[in-house]
Amino acid sequence: MTQSVRRRVAATSLAATGALLLAGCLQQPGGGSGDAVGPDNNLTDSDGVVTVLGAFGGAEAEAFNESLVEFEERTGIDVQYTSDQDFTNTIRARTSSGQAPDVAIFPQPGGLMEQAGAGNVQPVDLYLDMASLEETLVPGFLDAATDDDGRVYGAPMRMAVKSLVWYPLEPYESGGYDTEPETLEDLAQVAEEIRADGIAPWCMGWESDQATGWVGTDWIEEYMLRLHGPDVYDQWTSHEIPFNDPRVIEAFEAYGELLFEDGNVLGGPSNVLAVPFSAAILPAFEDPAECLMERQGNFITGFMPEEVQENLDSEVGLFVFPRSGSGDYTDQPILGGGDLAALMNGNDPDSIALMQFLTSDSFGGPWAQSGGWLSPHSTFDISQYPDDLTRRTAEIVADADVFRFDGSDLMPNAVGGGTFWTGMLDWVNGASAEEVTTAIEESWPTSEEDS
Repeated sequence: MTQSVRRRVAATSLAATGALLLAGCLQQPGGGSGDAVGPDNNLTDSDGVVTVLGAFGGAEAEAFNESLVEFEERTGIDVQYTSDQDFTNTIRARTSSGQAPDVAIFPQPGGLMEQAGAGNVQPVDLYLDMASLEETLVPGFLDAATDDDGRVYGAPMRMAVKSLVWYPLEPYESGGYDTEPETLEDLAQVAEEIRADGIAPWCMGWESDQATGWVGTDWIEEYMLRLHGPDVYDQWTSHEIPFNDPRVIEAFEAYGELLFEDGNVLGGPSNVLAVPFSAAILPAFEDPAECLMERQGNFITGFMPEEVQENLDSEVGLFVFPRSGSGDYTDQPILGGGDLAALMNGNDPDSIALMQFLTSDSFGGPWAQSGGWLSPHSTFDISQYPDDLTRRTAEIVADADVFRFDGSDLMPNAVGGGTFWTGMLDWVNGASAEEVTTAIEESWPTSEEDS
């Protein structure tokens, strides 16, 4: 539908839909109609146009727009999406100048909560059914968008999953290795069996230009979640406990048992700094396979050999990075990320209608079918995913006990995108866990200006 046609449809339909939205949608539990008056911008309300700002572009932006076609045709609302690679700085500049979009899609929760603290975001309980939302999302998904008073300011419209272990199907299964290890102890047993067969269990690469080290931080986050649970993890990422807390050192040491074990990682631990993260999985598809497992996010399939990508279901297997089988926390957590949609024009019924759609399990079918997108809702129709591997990923998340965002994304950038990364390099190069975590602790910003 063209923009002019959309506007003609809007002129005849929005009076009714707008009245319904204002009468009903703003009366959700947590706030009455008086509470609904919220952040505003200089755009006209109820005009059938909703502006959206996000960070994803290219093919992802095309898939996003395709996923909005049915909504636009049904409501007559014209959604105008703008992609900005410098999203963090752009959203700050636009809100400070009164030029905020109607809806913003934040790639990291820290930026969302910054804008919420400045009063630029409408709490979601004023226009979403919180009970239904929490019922369909993996437990913990909303925690990163919740302030100290328990108010939620954004909801996910896309999910990324990091707690996955990938393997080449034929050599792994022909070796008779466990395809569903339940605990970290079981996983260590798998690695021991693979080493005994003369193969490196783990494929691993950290090199990522100026961002080298982020792969290592993901590993530490995985162990923090599994060994100590989400409550301690939250205390760590928010600096309620110091970075060099003994439990953080324990996570380093647990990962070190995997990384520094002779023959456990292809090329040895020092080699991981030279191997690009995008190429780490490639030796698994050599003949014979040089390594058999990689822990990495769901995006990694896009870096597999072309012939493998064309036949993912027959070439690749995966299982969840397992829980701890001992200690105080033994539930199954998932580490990941997600794009969080937030309402920045709390007085516009068209924007509210879009937010209700974006954050529902009805959004994303065309994006799912094109690949590279996962719904954060356990109730999403997984038949819309293009392959069994993606459907299996969705099932893994749906079965998890708790979800937590990537820890480095929750920390101040000076740490999460700085000293945590470089500290991982120092650790691999011989520094002790105590030395590395103490240095990172000393680098933690003492004020927002320093971060």
